[in-house]
Amino acid sequence: MTAPSVVRSGGATTGAAVGLSVGIDIGATKMLGVAAGPDGRVVAEVRVSTPRGGADVVAAAGAVVDALRSRAGAPLIGAVGVGVPGLVDAEAGTLSHAVNLGIDGDRFPLRDLLADRLGTAVAVDNDVNAAALGVAAVTGRRDLAYVSLGTGLAAAFVLDGRLRRGSGNAAGEIGHIPVDPQRLPCACGQRGCLETAASGSALAAAWPGAAGVPPAQALFDAAAAGDGAAIAVRDAFATRVADAVRLVALTVDAESIVLGGGVAQVGSRLHAAVAWALNDQAAGSEFLRSLDLAARLTLVPRDVPVAALGAALLGAR
Repeated sequence: MTAPSVVRSGGATTGAAVGLSVGIDIGATKMLGVAAGPDGRVVAEVRVSTPRGGADVVAAAGAVVDALRSRAGAPLIGAVGVGVPGLVDAEAGTLSHAVNLGIDGDRFPLRDLLADRLGTAVAVDNDVNAAALGVAAVTGRRDLAYVSLGTGLAAAFVLDGRLRRGSGNAAGEIGHIPVDPQRLPCACGQRGCLETAASGSALAAAWPGAAGVPPAQALFDAAAAGDGAAIAVRDAFATRVADAVRLVALTVDAESIVLGGGVAQVGSRLHAAVAWALNDQAAGSEFLRSLDLAARLTLVPRDVPVAALGAALLGAR
């Protein structure tokens, strides 16, 4: 699959004779649906705000697919793929502990409810898993760890070309590993989880930024301008992200560690800060220096909706 281009206003393919796959990335604040051809080129997309509550999430996802059907200009084939935060049982199509969506506790039958709404088959997986599949397809890498710095912190693993979900569908939930029991409470019910220091929400709490400017951009802009307080917050955040990178690298030893999620939109400045932190952590450890984690670190491809594309791949399969 080559790096896809995006038609942001919708539209039709030229001479569209082949079917299109559909994927939806359901995030804590936005829901993005795409229709993509077999080469991975995105020919239509629809973006809406994500509501809270299971019934409203299903209704919004159904409306996104309806809009894609009208815009795509070609038949939609296969199952509709959905990537969603929380613990997802891909075989049962259920969702639990998606606290940022207002879905918690018992398993929510997202796949079956959405399939009934659409009248078509649906495949459901964790959103970070979907993004890892999208990154693997776009980059051609078969061995990677994807670290998502979004509202929360999570990872996903494509190892030797295969997605690793885990026996309890919790592989990659590194954000909920407690690293300091004396620190802040976490939404998962524990205290001092890594997510409370290395996530988009943690960064926003430490540096809210100006109205209309994403906190990560505001922080890195201020640090680049020489603001001492911003530099301190940036470096502390980068150190905690480096902890997350080191954690996944020492667990699965993937060839490539890819930073993604909303914070990654700041681009090379994030990569430079985390790489510096990794090298600083390795300065006193011959063992860490031998792994050269900074050299394995990359950023998610810019302007490519990898989670929605990965969800489309789930449906196509």
